Amino acid sequence: MVTCAFLGDEVSGLGFRLAGVEVHCPEPQDVRALFQRLCEESRVIVMTAEIAATLPPEQLREAELATWPLVLVVPDVRNRVAAPDLVADVRRRLGMAE
Repeated sequence: MVTCAFLGDEVSGLGFRLAGVEVHCPEPQDVRALFQRLCEESRVIVMTAEIAATLPPEQLREAELATWPLVLVVPDVRNRVAAPDLVADVRRRLGMAE
Protein backbone atom coordinates (compact mmCIF):
# COMPACT_ATOMS: atom_id res chain seq x y z
CA MET A 1 0.00 0.00 0.00
CA VAL A 2 1.39 3.36 -1.06
CA THR A 3 0.61 6.14 1.40
CA CYS A 4 0.91 8.99 -1.09
CA ALA A 5 1.65 9.01 -4.81
CA PHE A 6 2.39 11.95 -7.08
CA LEU A 7 1.66 12.03 -10.81
CA GLY A 8 3.24 14.81 -12.81
CA ASP A 9 6.37 16.13 -14.41
CA GLU A 10 9.83 15.50 -12.99
CA VAL A 11 10.44 19.09 -11.87
CA SER A 12 7.18 19.30 -9.95
CA GLY A 13 7.83 15.88 -8.47
CA LEU A 14 11.19 16.80 -6.94
CA GLY A 15 9.71 18.39 -3.84
CA PHE A 16 7.31 15.50 -3.38
CA ARG A 17 10.18 13.02 -3.78
CA LEU A 18 12.14 14.84 -1.06
CA ALA A 19 9.11 14.49 1.22
CA GLY A 20 9.11 10.72 0.69
CA VAL A 21 6.22 10.60 -1.76
CA GLU A 22 6.26 7.98 -4.50
CA VAL A 23 6.68 10.01 -7.71
CA HIS A 24 5.49 8.91 -11.16
CA CYS A 25 6.21 10.82 -14.38
CA PRO A 26 4.18 8.85 -16.92
CA GLU A 27 3.91 9.33 -20.66
CA PRO A 28 0.46 10.60 -21.66
CA GLN A 29 -0.61 7.23 -23.06
CA ASP A 30 0.23 5.53 -19.74
CA VAL A 31 -1.59 7.94 -17.40
CA ARG A 32 -4.97 6.23 -17.39
CA ALA A 33 -3.69 2.76 -16.50
CA LEU A 34 -1.27 4.12 -13.89
CA PHE A 35 -3.97 6.26 -12.31
CA GLN A 36 -6.30 3.27 -12.13
CA ARG A 37 -3.60 1.17 -10.47
CA LEU A 38 -2.73 3.93 -7.98
CA CYS A 39 -6.41 4.33 -7.08
CA GLU A 40 -6.33 0.72 -5.91
CA GLU A 41 -2.97 0.98 -4.11
CA SER A 42 -2.73 4.49 -2.65
CA ARG A 43 -4.31 6.43 0.15
CA VAL A 44 -3.60 9.85 -1.38
CA ILE A 45 -2.96 10.76 -5.02
CA VAL A 46 -1.62 14.20 -5.88
CA MET A 47 -1.46 15.05 -9.57
CA THR A 48 -0.70 18.09 -11.64
CA ALA A 49 -3.48 19.73 -13.61
CA GLU A 50 -1.62 18.83 -16.80
CA ILE A 51 -1.78 15.11 -15.96
CA ALA A 52 -5.39 15.42 -14.78
CA ALA A 53 -6.31 16.91 -18.17
CA THR A 54 -5.20 13.69 -19.89
CA LEU A 55 -7.72 11.59 -17.94
CA PRO A 56 -11.29 11.19 -19.12
CA PRO A 57 -13.31 13.83 -17.22
CA GLU A 58 -15.77 11.25 -15.89
CA GLN A 59 -12.94 9.08 -14.50
CA LEU A 60 -11.35 12.05 -12.73
CA ARG A 61 -14.70 13.28 -11.40
CA GLU A 62 -15.58 9.82 -10.06
CA ALA A 63 -12.19 9.55 -8.35
CA GLU A 64 -12.53 13.02 -6.80
CA LEU A 65 -15.95 12.16 -5.39
CA ALA A 66 -14.84 8.82 -3.98
CA THR A 67 -13.88 8.64 -0.33
CA TRP A 68 -10.86 6.47 -1.07
CA PRO A 69 -8.20 7.44 -2.12
CA LEU A 70 -8.09 11.18 -1.65
CA VAL A 71 -7.37 12.73 -5.07
CA LEU A 72 -5.97 16.25 -5.26
CA VAL A 73 -5.18 18.23 -8.44
CA VAL A 74 -2.48 20.87 -8.04
CA PRO A 75 -0.75 23.26 -10.44
CA ASP A 76 2.68 22.21 -11.67
CA VAL A 77 5.80 24.21 -10.92
CA ARG A 78 5.59 26.02 -14.27
CA ASN A 79 1.82 26.63 -13.92
CA ARG A 80 1.28 25.56 -17.53
CA VAL A 81 -2.25 24.27 -16.86
CA ALA A 82 -4.39 25.96 -14.23
CA ALA A 83 -5.60 23.78 -11.37
CA PRO A 84 -9.26 23.95 -10.39
CA ASP A 85 -10.17 26.80 -8.05
CA LEU A 86 -11.09 24.81 -4.94
CA VAL A 87 -12.33 27.83 -2.99
CA ALA A 88 -14.73 28.82 -5.79
CA ASP A 89 -15.90 25.21 -6.11
CA VAL A 90 -16.64 24.95 -2.37
CA ARG A 91 -18.49 28.28 -2.40
CA ARG A 92 -20.54 27.23 -5.43
CA ARG A 93 -21.46 23.90 -3.79
CA LEU A 94 -22.49 25.68 -0.59
CA GLY A 95 -24.63 28.15 -2.54
CA MET A 96 -22.38 31.05 -1.60
CA ALA A 97 -21.18 31.87 -5.14
CA GLU A 98 -22.07 35.24 -6.60
